[in-house]
Amino acid sequence: MQVRQYQQGQPCWIELATHDWAAGKAFYQALFGWGADDMPMPEGHFTMLQIDGDDIAAMYPMPAEMEALPTHWTIYFAVDDVAISAELVKQGGGQVLAGPHSVGDAGRMALCSDPEGCRFALWQGQDHIGIKRAHEVNTLCWVELACRNTAVAKQFYSQVLGYQTQRIDMVEFEYTQWYVGEQAIGGMMEMTADWGNTPAHWMNYFAVEDCDASVSKAQSLGAIVCVPATDIPDVGRFSVLNDPQGGVFSVISLIDPAA
Repeated sequence: MQVRQYQQGQPCWIELATHDWAAGKAFYQALFGWGADDMPMPEGHFTMLQIDGDDIAAMYPMPAEMEALPTHWTIYFAVDDVAISAELVKQGGGQVLAGPHSVGDAGRMALCSDPEGCRFALWQGQDHIGIKRAHEVNTLCWVELACRNTAVAKQFYSQVLGYQTQRIDMVEFEYTQWYVGEQAIGGMMEMTADWGNTPAHWMNYFAVEDCDASVSKAQSLGAIVCVPATDIPDVGRFSVLNDPQGGVFSVISLIDPAA
């Protein structure tokens, strides 16, 4: 399904910052069948990853000042006014790490972190709204915050992005869903002592037709399985993976892909 616009708070874009652009591009193209539109930049290429010519993600090589960071995905959330939302980030105890600034005629962005230091980005689309496909395989379908203080996170993101929340009682832990209007766009879970020193983070889920087949293919391409294929009752089957450079992402085969 093609996407024409995004509402405040909806995940609208995702980018991979990688230490090996060529290897990262080869891995994700092989795994998800994505096309690529490479645009020259000083550090190499900024690549639009596509399905039938529609942009669904991007990737780029990390510049020298980012070398200390691991390969990572960044999730962008749509906002009506990036300057106002960036100010709310600061008021809520987060930080604005870069911006707000214009990205040509595409839109305006700000890179931020929440009170626990978890990074995310804000996007005020102009000529480029963001991901142009939804509710189909090989596209972003869910985002999930893992953090240690869920009460603070709930207040922060509700203030910054306008979320409503709903608690879901899972068998082993408490889970909170983020809502934009009546649409559940993501979730939040509390990190326990079992997570060790893992920092708070947003996880991106890509929809796939067959979770086990996708995990097997990812492994054959050099990925490492962090969480093996696991059933979520009434939702689907998911797995958490590390790409060959350590970039973390999840795949999920949904019972109802249109949900």
